[in-house]
Amino acid sequence: MGWLVVGLGFIALSVGFSARANIGLAMAPMELELGWNRTGVSDAAGWALVIMAMVAPFAGNLVDRFGPRLLLGGGLVALGVGMLGTSIVQNAWQFYLAYSLLAAIGFGTVATHVVSTAVSYRFSERQGLAVGIATSGSSAGQFLFVPIVALILAAFGWRASYVVLGLGCLALAPIVFFLLRHEGTSRGSRKTAQLDSLPVRLSRLAKSGTFQSLFWSFFICGFTTTGVIETHFLPFAATCGFPPQESAVAYGLLSAINLAGMVFAGWLTDRMNRPLLLGAIYIARAFSFLILLMAADDINLLFGFAVVFGVFDYSTVPPTASLVASHLGMKVMGLAMGLLSAGHALGGAVGVFLAARIFDWSARYDWVWLAAFGLAILAGLMAFAIRENRDRDLVPAIA
Repeated sequence: MGWLVVGLGFIALSVGFSARANIGLAMAPMELELGWNRTGVSDAAGWALVIMAMVAPFAGNLVDRFGPRLLLGGGLVALGVGMLGTSIVQNAWQFYLAYSLLAAIGFGTVATHVVSTAVSYRFSERQGLAVGIATSGSSAGQFLFVPIVALILAAFGWRASYVVLGLGCLALAPIVFFLLRHEGTSRGSRKTAQLDSLPVRLSRLAKSGTFQSLFWSFFICGFTTTGVIETHFLPFAATCGFPPQESAVAYGLLSAINLAGMVFAGWLTDRMNRPLLLGAIYIARAFSFLILLMAADDINLLFGFAVVFGVFDYSTVPPTASLVASHLGMKVMGLAMGLLSAGHALGGAVGVFLAARIFDWSARYDWVWLAAFGLAILAGLMAFAIRENRDRDLVPAIA
């Protein structure tokens, strides 16, 4: 059952993160058709991240209690309905309802914190590798599907791209729900009986220096990934005058490298000092933004950035999940990962809002990349402050 959860988590994240990535592809044609500016479309994406931040802790708490079945299946339904709703919007309030609310609920449940927690419960050995493989679906889908969606968008328009994504989510939902039928409440109830109350678990986390370091570094992680790259990389490329298909290929390359980076980071998580690994990932990510500063006139540098950033993109997830399991304990892992994901989403929202306003003010992204550079350095220093301690591993595989 452990590897089934890994596989289904991988597939669900592939579809869910492809749906998230489509906003970058669709932003320019949406602005053209609907008469909106960059801030208007970006604000909807930013508010979606705020809703994700609100949903994530509840989803994490529920996966602690009941397992991933309802969360992944229900989240795919919400995501599918939100994507289909987005395909027919005509004005701003409809976009906010379909994308920033309905789709965002799906984004907050079909998410790495749900999958990483579900996988961690089922592996006492090779946990980092298993988490890395499962959560690499967040990159694999973008590598496989974003170029295809870009072709659909180019041929049939941005609305058709959302229709395809919506139907894909709705088709996958019953498959996930059926195959995870043995992950039901009976298993969850055994865990529930062992859990402290929610206020007690929240208090433990709030008093933990490790949790604080992980939370704020993950907040910055959201700013530098979801906020300024997932949402603004493709619009930046369009602003530079690069062809849409070549830009989509660069983004797909980033996602492919990201997939390999997550799996490799998971493998390293089982073998080396995890705070050192996590901090090094953030520091290396910071220097990748210096490449992007020079890429405005050279598509080769754009591809170079995609390769370098891809290695250090979501590779933070396996060491972060492993540190939560060992330093905070499995009884609070879902809640802790949900709160970390909330911080990640809020950081992403700040990045989306700030980048859009900087662009509308200056017609450039240079200050955005400089801000991301400095913040990623800070996140690396926070990770280095965590003390390695594998002796407290609390990773009971659920039979």
